[in-house]
Amino acid sequence: MERKSFLEKFRLDGKVALITGGSRGIGKAIALALAEAGADVILASRKLPELEATAQEVRQMGRRALAVQANVRHLPEIDNLVKKSMEEFSRIDILVNNAGTNPVFGSIFKMDETVWDIIMGLNLKGYFFLSQAVAKIMRDKGGGTIINTASEGGIRPGVGLGAYSVSKAGVIMLTQVLAQELGQYNIRVNAIAPGVIKTRLSEALWSDPIRVKETENNTALGRIAEPEEMADAVLFFASEASSYITGQTILLDGGYYASVQAMLKALD
Repeated sequence: MERKSFLEKFRLDGKVALITGGSRGIGKAIALALAEAGADVILASRKLPELEATAQEVRQMGRRALAVQANVRHLPEIDNLVKKSMEEFSRIDILVNNAGTNPVFGSIFKMDETVWDIIMGLNLKGYFFLSQAVAKIMRDKGGGTIINTASEGGIRPGVGLGAYSVSKAGVIMLTQVLAQELGQYNIRVNAIAPGVIKTRLSEALWSDPIRVKETENNTALGRIAEPEEMADAVLFFASEASSYITGQTILLDGGYYASVQAMLKALD
């Protein structure tokens, strides 16, 4: 078989990608990046109008796009999402579990059972059961790739992000568990762990000038990331360029974790 060039390995021509939380922010950036690389795209989120707008951008790039309203906290909606995806494309080669929520920012004393269940349901339960459903398809088609959106908060606890951090730590372990079990079916599973990104979900973190300045001062690159920079890493994991990588979580924080650790070490 003819060897592909290094750049060709990043191409996704003929592939179909399913992206949750695909209407805006990181999810939208991922959808556009994968489409530019040649993939057709299925977009899922709770709000259809925003999804349709992103889907139209994908179509303008010459790729097929399907928008499906779905809240992946609920198993019947996962079933419907997968059913509609297969009816339209007959395959799913790439799954990006990106939908996420954090309705409470503050002390653990503000947390109640309902909010806890919402966070865990979307950020962790949804990832597991959608991965389970799509992995069955990938197994029967000869393989695929799953990319999960974890968080810097899943590696070290974020201030005011208690339940969210717990859910994202679970995503990191889920990534390893899925990679271990699904590798035999040629299914690779990896995760990205963003730091503070300029998205609506993290607006409370980057709209505060004092907090932003503190973050920038403690980040090696001295700035907050854009959603497109997360999409670049997802494209790598989705493509053949990462063909021997599975079970890994890559921290995309501009060097914040390394800088903070260096600072703490200097204080010892």
